[in-house]
Amino acid sequence: MSSSLEFEAKAVDKALEKASKALNIPIEKLQYKVISYGSSGIFGLVGVKKAKISVTVPDHVKLKTSPPPPVHPEPESPTRRADEEIAADAGDDNLEAVNEPTVNRVAALVEEAFGTESDAVDLDSDAIIAGKDALRRIIDFITTGADISIETKADRIMFNIEGGNAGVLIGKRGQTLEAIQYLVEKIVNRQSDKRIRIQVDVEGYLNDRRENLRNLARKLSEKAKSTGKPATIGQMNAHDRRIIHLTLKNDQGVRTQSIGDGFYRKLVIFPKKRRKKQAL
Repeated sequence: MSSSLEFEAKAVDKALEKASKALNIPIEKLQYKVISYGSSGIFGLVGVKKAKISVTVPDHVKLKTSPPPPVHPEPESPTRRADEEIAADAGDDNLEAVNEPTVNRVAALVEEAFGTESDAVDLDSDAIIAGKDALRRIIDFITTGADISIETKADRIMFNIEGGNAGVLIGKRGQTLEAIQYLVEKIVNRQSDKRIRIQVDVEGYLNDRRENLRNLARKLSEKAKSTGKPATIGQMNAHDRRIIHLTLKNDQGVRTQSIGDGFYRKLVIFPKKRRKKQAL
């Protein structure tokens, strides 16, 4: 009785070539069915899906290659503290933190229809033009009536969106906006020789969120100090965690620590133990 094997590649013809080589059968003699034709995704960056075929293997055929052993990821290093917490959350603000499922949801929508000081970026550069064009194409699949303005600060390009359905563009906890920023930064930096940081905002949402996070940090700091118990803020990306760390960095009564794994880790505010005064 014949068995079947599945082969994946960027396109069906490449998957057929792989199957032909593995089974030592000419492509024209392969018996197969296409499971998925694959997808190039959004701008070739995310949402990419490989083509997959199922090939009938004759009983007399022996495979020339065997599948590679599974790769087990190495465990992450222990969580860093104090200033290391800020450094850990200070790097690729939107790149490290973006929730991949959220990025894929933004890509699906399209398919269906802060750093070192340097000179300001030239507004006429190809990178900025590419970034604005990419952002326009993305938001046009999500909403209508949105306008884009551009501002540069040192090595950071700021794209500000006004109009349209702001709530949909921002998404829950800003996840959709974060995914859009991730995509635009990827595209811009494909056109640039140096790393250019990108910020995408919708009607001042980022400034409002920054101020709300600072107020939340101060409120939970006071709570932790008054109760003597840790206060936890769940599901925060690296950019938001850094805001909390910086807000409470000089607060002598508490310390902050990021805990957990994955894109959205928790941040815990620990009250510091008070030292007892020594008797004279």
